[in-house]
Amino acid sequence: MKGIKTYVEGFDKIVDEGMPAGSVILITGTSGSMKSSFAYYILYKNALKGKKGVYVALQQNEKNINQQMENFGWKTENVKGDLYILDRYKLQEGIEMLYKKTFMDILLEHLLLLKQDFNYELVAVDCLSAMETISEPRKPRVEMFKFFEWLRKLGTTSFLISEMSQDSKAYSRYDEESLADGIIHLKMEQIGDVKIQRRIRCVKMRTSKHSPDWYTLLFGDGKFRVAEVISEAR
Repeated sequence: MKGIKTYVEGFDKIVDEGMPAGSVILITGTSGSMKSSFAYYILYKNALKGKKGVYVALQQNEKNINQQMENFGWKTENVKGDLYILDRYKLQEGIEMLYKKTFMDILLEHLLLLKQDFNYELVAVDCLSAMETISEPRKPRVEMFKFFEWLRKLGTTSFLISEMSQDSKAYSRYDEESLADGIIHLKMEQIGDVKIQRRIRCVKMRTSKHSPDWYTLLFGDGKFRVAEVISEAR
């Protein structure tokens, strides 16, 4: 099924008018490419339309997330009751009682309880590298495979944020790109000697006819939009 829109002007057309519901999608890129903001924006815009979402923040607390998003013009009051922030500190409450479980187990239990009580349709995890560091998985590839399969069984559309180094060609640390149903790649592209341009590309999107080309990612007045790539001036 199609229908999960990003509400990024021009981008939904690129991904065949919406991403398949129930997909696990990797949002990957280098530092500064606005991966986290892009993922939050998708949840925020869908929450405005009544689709509930959970944003899992493993590096910041809820207060900081809300302040940051308010600065972008995304009023948290407008999505109260439809967008829930699950931060690391909420996850760690009572963790001493669950010392025999891994952090990933605890995260999954929280998501399952929220699914039952909050009945959300979208979830974003920010970010995979933080989860892997906290979890310290003994068999990371095996455990990540189980994590992806668990998200699919949950029945939500999931966005997993992955950090890329400047010199890396891999989209993730433990080959998560092979497990993902879709990959959205954001990057910072140098234009000439002094200018930097954000760009976005849909690398893959299973069961969807999408464009594989690079586009310019623009942000202003609280909105993302894409445009044809602006070539370097000669």
